[in-house]
Amino acid sequence: MKSESYDAVVVGSGFGGALAAHALTRAGRRVLLLERGRWAHRDALDWDQREILLNQRYRGQTPLLVQQYGARRFSEVFANETVGGKSVFYGGASLRLREADFGSWPFSYADLKEYYARAEALLGVHGTAGVDPCEPPDLAAYPFAPVELSAPAQRIQQAGHQLGYSPFPIPLAINFRGLKRPRCLLCNTCDGFPCKVEAKNDLAATLLEEAQQEGLEIVAGASVQRLVIEAGAVRAVECADINTGARYSVHATQVVLAAGAVQSPALLLRSGLEHPLIGRFLMRHCNAACSYVFPFRTNPEQVFHKQLCFADFYEDLRAELGTAVGVIQDIYTPGPEILRHHAPRGGRWIAGLFAPLMQNLLCIAEDEPQANNRVQLSARKDAWGAQLVEVVHDYSRADYRRRNYLLKRARRVLRKAGGLASYTYAIDSFSHAVGTLRCAETAEEGVLDRDCRVWGMDNLFVTDGSFMPSSGGVNPSLTIAANALRVAEKMLAS
Repeated sequence: MKSESYDAVVVGSGFGGALAAHALTRAGRRVLLLERGRWAHRDALDWDQREILLNQRYRGQTPLLVQQYGARRFSEVFANETVGGKSVFYGGASLRLREADFGSWPFSYADLKEYYARAEALLGVHGTAGVDPCEPPDLAAYPFAPVELSAPAQRIQQAGHQLGYSPFPIPLAINFRGLKRPRCLLCNTCDGFPCKVEAKNDLAATLLEEAQQEGLEIVAGASVQRLVIEAGAVRAVECADINTGARYSVHATQVVLAAGAVQSPALLLRSGLEHPLIGRFLMRHCNAACSYVFPFRTNPEQVFHKQLCFADFYEDLRAELGTAVGVIQDIYTPGPEILRHHAPRGGRWIAGLFAPLMQNLLCIAEDEPQANNRVQLSARKDAWGAQLVEVVHDYSRADYRRRNYLLKRARRVLRKAGGLASYTYAIDSFSHAVGTLRCAETAEEGVLDRDCRVWGMDNLFVTDGSFMPSSGGVNPSLTIAANALRVAEKMLAS
């Protein structure tokens, strides 16, 4: 580090942290970004399914303690940690929330609209406006047009049209056009993997690299232990170097907390901040993959085909349940060894045998905010003396109803496309985690105000997904990015 004092310190380098750091740096502020993970290797092993999905090449050193699906005990779960956060592993899906999704928020879609457009431009989103049956009004053209559909995606599109649905190209933050950066090779190793050639517009390869050229300092391997809070402001950020164990503190006029919806509330709790809603209302979507076995090889060329989305059902249950239903997206099929690893005992050889014959659709269902779904601290401590994070989560009946509503329609599409036998796999990751530091009109209703400043704190802002009062029915990445730009603008004006 060049200095121990900055205009802003940003904790976390995912969508919330990177977009805020980029905006503040470009405005001339002296910014330090702290990230616990390391830089991605960008080598051949980053496209190796066993290395990434089974060996967890980028897993962090400290586990989350997770209690879910009615379990009585906590299980250790290790998350990936890299500079760029989850953007390094996501599949590029970049959809906006819809106007009705903001019903419980302290600001509206209109307040975020211009920032959505800015985020789409910064992320280089490829999409087509006017084809999503539930898209927000007045959505202008995307920065780039999508690429042509591959054969597996064409199969899904044709089946959807035959059923009367309106599949449309997923807006994707992937560099298909080769503008100033390596062009996407249209391989089948994208969602869940770092991009070896840096064609996926992840934050480490794009905005963070740009911001570094303009003066942003990034420290990888920094475990933020706590915030030193005095007289209603953060006075210091205490850190530990995960490689050497060395302790150090940094100071800043403003602090941006963007460690994610699991780690950010834990950091506030470790810092002694008291608010009854810190860590509460954790959401992560109620997701499931619907798989069908076909009487032919579904993707013999192993080409990219995460290209189509169905939003026909998004509003079907809102009047009854008060939420969106969600969307259905095409996704790739993991290799035989991955399917064998995750298949039930006794069926593993069958799973591996059928892998080339499978095609899948991902159902992303909105989950409702429940106070008992929470992040809290454990009595156990990590290698640097900080309390571990416990995550307690269960879905409601309404969550499962929304998910099953989508699954029923995904099965129809895959059967129409030629599928013969189905299997459903529940997605239990926290890659879409949001909601644990919700923003609200009053301090009684949320931890953050409408500008995502912690109530009662002069200089502490939150820009990750924990600010969201509801999850909506699409990937939250673009919304987090857009809101980070909005909050950065508020910080620059304060």
